[in-house]
Amino acid sequence: MNNLPTLDLHGEYSFSSEVLVKEFINDNITLHNKKICIVHGIGEGILRKTVHKLLKEDKRIKKYYIDFFNPGCTIVEIKENLWVNLLLYQAPVVLVKEH
Repeated sequence: MNNLPTLDLHGEYSFSSEVLVKEFINDNITLHNKKICIVHGIGEGILRKTVHKLLKEDKRIKKYYIDFFNPGCTIVEIKENLWVNLLLYQAPVVLVKEH
């Protein structure tokens, strides 16, 4: 696990972790990484449930599972040859008009 790209969500809220996970997956598809690690911690399982829900719904994910040695981490395997479809999953940009 030490060599895997890792996203640490400790201290994040559920809604902000969704954006971070999507961006992290996009970045790793661009970099052609096939396996990544998302650290959500153990706690009450709120972040883990949020992360697993996103991963389950994301068709770019081959499989995901809790790390055997660290239950506060989820290992994610990304399907190959997805960089072409990356634009379909880009996070929307929100423009804020200043007064």
